[in-house]
Amino acid sequence: MKKLFRLIIIGMFSFSSFLFADELKIGIVDVNKILKEAPQTISANKKLEKEFSARTEKLKSKIKTLQSDEKKFQKESLTMSDEQRDKAERGIQQRKIEVQRDERELREDMDLRRREEIGDLQEKINLTIDKIAADDKFDLILYNGIAFASEKVDITKMIIKALGGGESAKSSKKTEETKAKKDDSE
Repeated sequence: MKKLFRLIIIGMFSFSSFLFADELKIGIVDVNKILKEAPQTISANKKLEKEFSARTEKLKSKIKTLQSDEKKFQKESLTMSDEQRDKAERGIQQRKIEVQRDERELREDMDLRRREEIGDLQEKINLTIDKIAADDKFDLILYNGIAFASEKVDITKMIIKALGGGESAKSSKKTEETKAKKDDSE
């Protein structure tokens, strides 16, 4: 009986200390927004574009040549013998298959490299979130699956700025400071 009484008293003290504890500092992060606006995303996209530009141009050239040859075949097919027409048609079909394969391989390679770049950026985002959480003494930072978050708890802009978000981050900080001053004066 004494043990039950002690547990009830400890529970009451724990609950009351919870009620009177300091306010929790909570932050919400919109990772998709970070992935769109972070300077690392922009530089990664430029890097990928440069890396795959030669293959992309080569593929575009193949497609243009194929389209031109198809038009030429359509014009000349009426004057060709059946054997010539079948041979030319098979050649065009074979080239279409090659172009589709090249296009698929290029897309797969680009997707793989994009996932690698996003993985690196995700790592930087997580480290930045951890650092800001420690520096600003956050109790809880959430991301993924948030239906709504007010601007008071949305720290996405802070993360982008910490990642080196440039002018957009500077202007958003000024906006936040203006809002904070306005809220303080009210």
